[in-house]
Parts: sequence; C-alpha cells; structure tokens
Amino acid sequence: MQPIKRAIVIVLDGVGAGEAPDAELYGDRGSNSLANTARAVGGLNVPHMEALGLGHILPILGVSAEKPAAGAFGKMQPKSVGKDSFSGHWELIGVPLNQAFPVYPNGFPPEVLAEFKRLTGLDVLGNKPASGTEILVELGEEHMRTGKPIVYTSADSVFQIAANEAVIPLERLYELCHIAREMLTGPHAVGRVIARPFVGTAADNFKRTPNRHDYPLKPISPTVMDKLIASGRTVLATGKIDDLFANQGITRSAHSAENDKAMAATVAFTEEQFEGLLFANLVEFDMTYGHRNDAAGYANALAAFDRQLPDLQARMRPEDIAMIVADHGVDPTTPGTDHTREFIPLLVFGPRVRANVNLGVRQTFGDVAATLAEIFDLETPLIGESFLKDVLAE
Repeated sequence: MQPIKRAIVIVLDGVGAGEAPDAELYGDRGSNSLANTARAVGGLNVPHMEALGLGHILPILGVSAEKPAAGAFGKMQPKSVGKDSFSGHWELIGVPLNQAFPVYPNGFPPEVLAEFKRLTGLDVLGNKPASGTEILVELGEEHMRTGKPIVYTSADSVFQIAANEAVIPLERLYELCHIAREMLTGPHAVGRVIARPFVGTAADNFKRTPNRHDYPLKPISPTVMDKLIASGRTVLATGKIDDLFANQGITRSAHSAENDKAMAATVAFTEEQFEGLLFANLVEFDMTYGHRNDAAGYANALAAFDRQLPDLQARMRPEDIAMIVADHGVDPTTPGTDHTREFIPLLVFGPRVRANVNLGVRQTFGDVAATLAEIFDLETPLIGESFLKDVLAE
C-alpha cells in the first residue's frame, strides 16, 4: 500500500475541549471553549466536523454523537508549562516547555522600560496587564495625542506594543518590536514580543487590524519541522505559523491573520506536488472572538471553517493524512479575556484513516509530533507517542 507522503495539520487557535486536570492552577476551572460556546449560542453548526467525530470527543450542544465517526477522534492534554499559542504549537511539533517564561502581573520593571527608552528614544503608556481591546479604549486617545506607544502584557509571557497605524507607521512599529525582541533576554526573555497595530480616531471606534506580527523566541531544540527540512522534505505554513516559529523550519509560508484567507491558502497548497508537512493556523477564534468574549462570533467562525472543510477533503490524495487540533483554549464565555488551560480536540481523517477510531485521552500534544516522525521516518521527538498504527487502515 502507498505510504503516507503528506501530512496536513490544522490548528484551530484557541478552540479548547474542556478544562485540563491542572486548570485550577491557571485560574481556569470550568473552562470549556467548545461546549460553553455551544450552550451560549444554542448549539454549534459544524456538520462536517460532527461527521469526523467531534461529538464523540465531548458533549457539545448541536453536535451529535449518534453516528459512527468517519475518522479517528480524541483529545489531548497539555504537558508544557503555559497556555498560549507559543507553548501549544511548540508542544504539538515536539518541543515541550518545562520552565515557565517570565510573566509580569504588575507590569515590566523600571530597568526594562528604561532600556527600551534608551534604545528607541520613546517613553511609553500603559505598562500593565490588560485586554488588548480595553487598553485601546483607555489609552488610545492619549497615544494619538502624545505619539507614545502603548506597552502592555497579559497573563502570558508577552511584551506587546500597540500603536495606531496613522501615528506610528507599521514599519516603525515592527522596528520597535524587533528592538524589544533583541533586548529581552536572560531573566526577561519573554515568549513573544507582539506588534498590535490598530486604526480609528477615537475610543469608540478603535479597532485592531490584521497586521499583527509576532516575534517569538526561536525553538529551544530542533522541531519535527526542522527535521523534515533536513531530510529534504517540504514544510508549507499558513496563518501565523511563520510568526510562532520565527520562520524556522519552513520552506514557504502564506501568512494571514484571517481564517478564510489562511484556509484558502491551505487548500491551495494541497494542489501542489510536495512531500512533507502542511501546517496551518487559524487565529481568529482566539484573536477576534475569544479574547473579546464574543461567543456568537466564535461559533460563527467555527461554522465558517466547517463549511470550508469539504474543499480540503475533496483535494486530499491517497497518500495524505490530515489532523485538526488546537493549541489552548480561550473560552469566550468566561469572565476573563485570556487563554484558558484546556484539553484540545483531535480529529484525524484521510483516505487511509480508519473510521470510528477512539484515540482516547492523549497525555501530550506531542503525540502529533511523534506521529509525524513515524510517518516520515524521522528521529523520535522529545515527547509523544505516535497514534499512526491506530488510525491507518491496512
């Protein structure tokens, strides 16, 4: 039988599948991005993911589990410390984080901002943990008057710089972020520096734009992506995968902060001839809806993705396997606006994938990396147990 030559991994950014066993340590008891959203809107409309087995993973209003699943299904427990896209994607691809990155619940210390001013010549506004939308309401107009960038953080290890595109042009904002990334080392080596551009003229109409850009730390050890490149294979990336891996281990990318565009690029890449990995990230569940507690928008985005799934499935070849996963939760129904510590869903499908296979509860997101390593005969990753033999039909 023809071996698997192409793996497609789609990350639904922020689509959690229920509180992880250690959720209480993160203040996330009761979080369940999928199920709570479904209850809030009267049920999800995702018939294609339902057919693949989504309703078999956990009870979700509007998603039936009555029929056998067309593919394999399960859920995955986070092992890395943290609950952001950075740690989630790294773990998926074989690099666990065993030590927490620095966080700043009281804002950044004076020496950090003093060094930033020395390097950029700029004073800043903010310097506290905040919702990215709320801080624009609070400080956006002062930023417009003074030209000072807004620096803030969150519960995650991030140094975020917000600026109106009419006040600080994008290239200058990206330059400021690059300076911050180079500056933040040692005890202040945050997981990500993030450019947060916005538009608008007043507090009541400020809106973040899709021109966000992430400046992550490079992976601390080789990923499955690096090993694929070293073996002569191809790694194609869509969404914000390039940002999350600092463009490392990627042959070619189609960056987008919009789900529809990222999914369209993913489908387009399947038309190409390659052997290796197609790695997609769809960020709007997290960025546009989850952080804004917009359950209706979150549910609509899930429905929109579900409508695009048949386009991908129709283009899959006999040598293809696909996985739908996530990287963390961001339950839009909780009082907070930060990520939530959750299991993630796992749906596996393709021409050679057996139907109605229950993969159970996987102990780490790294099982995806271990499975990819087995598919492509690569060195075993640091973590994970392959499920390839469980899902492939003889």
